[in-house]
Amino acid sequence: MKLEDEIKQKSFGSPYRRMFVNVMFTGNWVQKEIASLLKPFGLSLQQHNVLGILRGQHPNPATLGLIQERMLDRDSNATRLVDKLLEKGLVTRCQCSDNRRKVDIIITDKGLELLKQTDGLLQALEERFSHITPEEATLIGELMDKLRDR
Repeated sequence: MKLEDEIKQKSFGSPYRRMFVNVMFTGNWVQKEIASLLKPFGLSLQQHNVLGILRGQHPNPATLGLIQERMLDRDSNATRLVDKLLEKGLVTRCQCSDNRRKVDIIITDKGLELLKQTDGLLQALEERFSHITPEEATLIGELMDKLRDR
């Protein structure tokens, strides 16, 4: 459905204004879709993002700083997110042996297993976009990169 129909607005003043409204609207739509898939697992988007970062580091530990710099939503409170994941048994936290001021965070087997389950859901979401060719998906990604490039 066209953006104009979705938000019931006839014009935007310029193609650039329409573009960034569309990017924001579509980004919010995608986040809601993913959030609804993660809800039965008791995970927020940000918690899932942290687990994905930790899986990418596995078996090596990550620091809060590394997690924060790799997060999709960099305004999120990484400490609070890790605390929530710790309560759920999805991560462990311990003091770094080399630097006592540094805290090491590692995904647990339970966290890895949970990500295997959510991977299947995200794959199903990808399949909903099968009307977009791989070439078009690549182009959309490149254009989004270009938006952030200054």
